[in-house]
Amino acid sequence: MVHVGIGYDVHQLVVGRKLVLGGVEIPHTKGLDGHSDADALMHAICDAVLGAIGEEDIGHFFPNTDPRWKGVPSKIFLQEAARIVALRNGKIVNIDATVIAQAPKIYPHIKAMKLCIAEALNINMQHVGVKATTNELMGFIGREEGIAAMAVASVDLPE
Repeated sequence: MVHVGIGYDVHQLVVGRKLVLGGVEIPHTKGLDGHSDADALMHAICDAVLGAIGEEDIGHFFPNTDPRWKGVPSKIFLQEAARIVALRNGKIVNIDATVIAQAPKIYPHIKAMKLCIAEALNINMQHVGVKATTNELMGFIGREEGIAAMAVASVDLPE
């Protein structure tokens, strides 16, 4: 039976941090602030996968109060979500995600992001969709104060 989960994440843009989205370092004047590498795209995908199997969110498994996760690449979180799915004899069917950012341009990095996400989840890159949009200069995203991401995951679990 196929189960579906959704995920959303947002992080503030700050000076002095690298910008990492979908496991890819993107040249920019600011990076996302957070306990780990603050990869909002991978965090949203992780929540979507965990939600599809009825689990708690990323913060339950990797709390930002735990020093073990300080500066950790979010690929680790996706690998753990995939491991939990496999423990239940499940299979991640596909991922569809959107990054919402006014700047920088995301499109040139999408192929590399899809590859990193697919590798972390141990699925075919063709089963990973990543899109990008702006917020048309509106709100905190439009003012380049932060970047958000949303994701949907489908997981096939035995009944």
